[in-house]
Amino acid sequence: MSDPIVNLIGEELVQQGGTIIKTKEAISDDVKVVAIYFSAHWCPPCRVFTPELAEQYKSKLKGLGMEIIFSSGDKDENSFNNYFKEMPWLALPYTNRELNDKLKSKYRILGIPTLIILDRKTGKLNTSNGRGAIKDPDNFPFKDTPSKCACC
Repeated sequence: MSDPIVNLIGEELVQQGGTIIKTKEAISDDVKVVAIYFSAHWCPPCRVFTPELAEQYKSKLKGLGMEIIFSSGDKDENSFNNYFKEMPWLALPYTNRELNDKLKSKYRILGIPTLIILDRKTGKLNTSNGRGAIKDPDNFPFKDTPSKCACC
């Protein structure tokens, strides 16, 4: 059976220390949502948000069933490695720039930092405003509520 998350982000991820791990092993079935974190070391707002996200992840989000995958906008692999050391989650392999570009295009990432949240089972987008959504962990799994027009 095909795994929508593996199909989306590829067969391999990077753990802390640079170890490559199979996506299927890294993102177990008990994970409820997968967040993709588009960020870069050179970006001042990213440098502010990353420690906040790391604290939220360690204190609440991981326990709720969220896994985060870093998608780097860094200009070189050394910058990626130095920045990734600050993160307690997984990353897309830096060398797979094609996948990074594909995800940025698919989710229309126009600026960073951006955190999108996907349903683990279906791979469908729960919210493209993950930065705002995680401020209220009680709303986990952070699904956008459809807005109603004035006529309905």
